[in-house]
Amino acid sequence: MQMSELDELYQELIMDHNRRPRNFRPIECPDREANGYNPFCGDTVTLYLKMDGADVADVAFQGSGCAISRASASMMTEAVKGKSGEEARQVFDAFHEMLTHPPDSEFEPDDALGDLEVLSGVSEFPTRIKCATLSWHALRSALDGGGETVKTE
Repeated sequence: MQMSELDELYQELIMDHNRRPRNFRPIECPDREANGYNPFCGDTVTLYLKMDGADVADVAFQGSGCAISRASASMMTEAVKGKSGEEARQVFDAFHEMLTHPPDSEFEPDDALGDLEVLSGVSEFPTRIKCATLSWHALRSALDGGGETVKTE
């Protein structure tokens, strides 16, 4: 059985971002910070934001977790860096919709997703959705200024 091109790309990107996560570091004196915890599999993430007015000037993360969790966090930092807070929220909404839309419904990917679309395959594994969205919920908490630990339960 041969994998589709999207499945191959999905595997390559997940493994690349897991092995060499982008923006995997603390930010010195972040403007905002949020922690995330997935009690189902033990994934943890700390997300750091450096804002320039309403724009995400820098975003980084640290933590431990499965390949999907780490890759999703890495890809998320690349997707939102340089965007306004509102644009970052729109990417969050599009990503969340992609992973949580009902299986029997049509889903038209948002242009804002870009490479993130390769993570759409996670939606076929409901227990893994929480892994993929953990860093995203931490991002939303940081953007909202909440600062409390978010949990994917």
